[in-house]
Amino acid sequence: MPVQKSYYEASLAEYSNHLAAIALLKQYRPYLEMLPSLRRPHESLISIPLPIVRLRNTMSATTQAIHLPCDVAILMCDPEWKVKTGAEILLFIHRPDEDFSDLLGRWRQTQVFLDQDYEWLMPYRHSHIFSEGANSIYPLFILFNETSERIQRGLIGAELPFVIQTPTLQLSDESQDEESLETRE
Repeated sequence: MPVQKSYYEASLAEYSNHLAAIALLKQYRPYLEMLPSLRRPHESLISIPLPIVRLRNTMSATTQAIHLPCDVAILMCDPEWKVKTGAEILLFIHRPDEDFSDLLGRWRQTQVFLDQDYEWLMPYRHSHIFSEGANSIYPLFILFNETSERIQRGLIGAELPFVIQTPTLQLSDESQDEESLETRE
């Protein structure tokens, strides 16, 4: 059974919330350990869905805003100083009808874009935070039970981290949404 669009959409909506992003990082411990403060994790990261960066051309002093091909950017933030730290985690959620080359290609294209001087276009609530580019960017791929085994094998072969999400909660959320719509009508 192929990956459903609702799985992708539910995951994108879920990880747009910083608390859900923290819960996701708990599934891949090396990234959880990057949080500047484990005592104040909710103040230690910013989750940006469908992120945009401003690329700077140092030769011509021009800038260009582009939408990155990743799904969510998780930026680490020092809770004391309210500044972005050097590590950035980029989530790539497996999309419907996306094969290994498409998924890996999104990560590679993101690497090309972020190999330049850039700054994040921050959510309004965090617009005061200095958002220059990172020292290190790290990918995390979100797969589903329905994701093809060849994609998992490819990510293992490319030595790229992934977690497998079970969309059962997402489906129950979807049915609750449908029920609430029916009761309103």
